[in-house]
Amino acid sequence: MKIGIIGAGNVGTGLAKHLVAKGHSVMLSFSLDMAKLRATAAALGAQTGSVAEAVRFADVAVLATPWTAAAEALSQAGTPPGRKVLWDCTNALKPDMSGLLVGTTTSGAEEIAKLAPWATVVKAIPPFAELLHSPDVHVGGKRAAVFVCGDDANARMIVGQLVDDIGAERIDAGPITLARYTEPAAMLLVQLAYTCGFGTRIGFSLLRDPAGNPTDGV
Repeated sequence: MKIGIIGAGNVGTGLAKHLVAKGHSVMLSFSLDMAKLRATAAALGAQTGSVAEAVRFADVAVLATPWTAAAEALSQAGTPPGRKVLWDCTNALKPDMSGLLVGTTTSGAEEIAKLAPWATVVKAIPPFAELLHSPDVHVGGKRAAVFVCGDDANARMIVGQLVDDIGAERIDAGPITLARYTEPAAMLLVQLAYTCGFGTRIGFSLLRDPAGNPTDGV
């Protein structure tokens, strides 16, 4: 697939590294230092362009900016032809990472959907950038789980395939409103990593019994 990544920081370049290795065509965009972006992209085997060019290029656009830069980045997307799947990797962290700027009456993903009416938004917060830049995203021999939320089942499947391609385990978590709970869960990981001293080689793993009755306890 053609993947247009908005955001060329540690998350965006970490995703590019894995996706290029899986045979996807990747275009990186949105950087204050275009010379550095071109050098980074060349080293990864990716292309560069403006945000609008990356979105037009993409079968799937990826939003991998800090939350506070997301609105500015999306304002540069213009009006792409047709509807695009937008993989939202952001989390609405306060600048000091002490909490979330968006609570459980809405979600960052739902706010992103308002900013990108051209997109079918799927929330799937990837593992820590430090894991993305390591040889794999396994933690203790297990793949880190990524919760995938969106109202369009086909778009969730497409983003889920990309989650597989970065080496994580996709967990189909249903509609976009469920991002109201997956985003705080990712905030918990941030606190464990940086405040509680666990470090960034941590992630989620979902335990489930395939033989269990999904209605048990309901």
